[in-house]
Amino acid sequence: MTTRCLLLVALSALASADEEKPYEVPTSIDGAFFFEPFINTERWVRTEDENYQGELQLQSYGVFRGKAELPDALPADQGLELSSAARKHGISTVFAEPLRTKGVGLVVQFELLLKQPLQCGGAYLKLLSADEAVPPAALNGDTAYTLMFGPDKCGAVHKTHFILRHKSPVDGAIKECHLVGETAAPPLSDKKPHLYTAVITPESEVKILVDGKEVRSASLLDETAFSAPINPPKKVDDPDDSKPADWVDEPQMPDPASVKPDDWDEEAPRLIEDPAAERPDTWEPDEPLQIPDPTAEAPADWDADEDGEWEAPLVPNPKCKPSGCGEWKRPQVANPAYKGKWVQAKIDNPAYVGKWAPRQIDNPAYYYDAAPHDVMPIGGVGIELWTMQD
Repeated sequence: MTTRCLLLVALSALASADEEKPYEVPTSIDGAFFFEPFINTERWVRTEDENYQGELQLQSYGVFRGKAELPDALPADQGLELSSAARKHGISTVFAEPLRTKGVGLVVQFELLLKQPLQCGGAYLKLLSADEAVPPAALNGDTAYTLMFGPDKCGAVHKTHFILRHKSPVDGAIKECHLVGETAAPPLSDKKPHLYTAVITPESEVKILVDGKEVRSASLLDETAFSAPINPPKKVDDPDDSKPADWVDEPQMPDPASVKPDDWDEEAPRLIEDPAAERPDTWEPDEPLQIPDPTAEAPADWDADEDGEWEAPLVPNPKCKPSGCGEWKRPQVANPAYKGKWVQAKIDNPAYVGKWAPRQIDNPAYYYDAAPHDVMPIGGVGIELWTMQD
């Protein structure tokens, strides 16, 4: 199988005791269409969109806010770090020529390190559509993309997103196809880098891997695997068809012979006081539930003129322990006369025709893409990062 590789972030490495020479960050990977080790950000442009005001900076994997966090990380390994709290961040770059995947497929891979536990945020790669090129400085949430891939977490939801935009060969309409179902995501608080990989094979299979382990797979031709199927249905409802006025689609009807009995009391309560209950002999109706603590004394430095009259704190009344104190009320029991709201019985409806459905017609927008791995040409890549914390 031949695949076109698109690597966005260099793998981090951990120092080993038997290293003989300093680690050097690779500047290219054999077979990769695009590789970014983040030695610098010269080819990247920060968006000027007003909704993306976050600042990104290059930082060593092992350093967070000026302090060494991962002692085993190699100093030369670095990546983009969010330096603005509760902001959206966005940068992008444009390829010299579009990336096309026909017959070869695609591999997208990047690494993410959470230097502190994430409460709410996301990190996505957007492979920008070459047919709808947008200047990098204009990158925003509406920028046209071919593929969006990456994790986010907010509240109890923590998943890895895979969204493919597919263009109809019939009318040019573009739809977003979200991979549905649970996609496992790595821990949020282990302070370790995690590798995210999305693969589209020449056979139009999708594979999602986290740290090299496959966590989700599906076929692009599977109608149930995506929120909107790649290929539309052959038949659709006729928009000009409508239900006849005399169509009866109620399978049952009220039974005309069913009449509420004269003695049916809808107002009778569900519960009533127990007529057989009697107040216990040890019940103290005149005693309060709480009394001033007889053992409490005013503090030695209490000044009645300045602090007011001292009052002992209240404690449970010991006379209430046997049975109770205060007003006695009968316990409630089920009302034998209770019947609730009367409902008329139903019978089969002799006029029932069946559930109405509009007639089916050929879908004018129908097509069948047998090779959806041939995605819309990719003209660049955008990186979107956001967080709701510092």
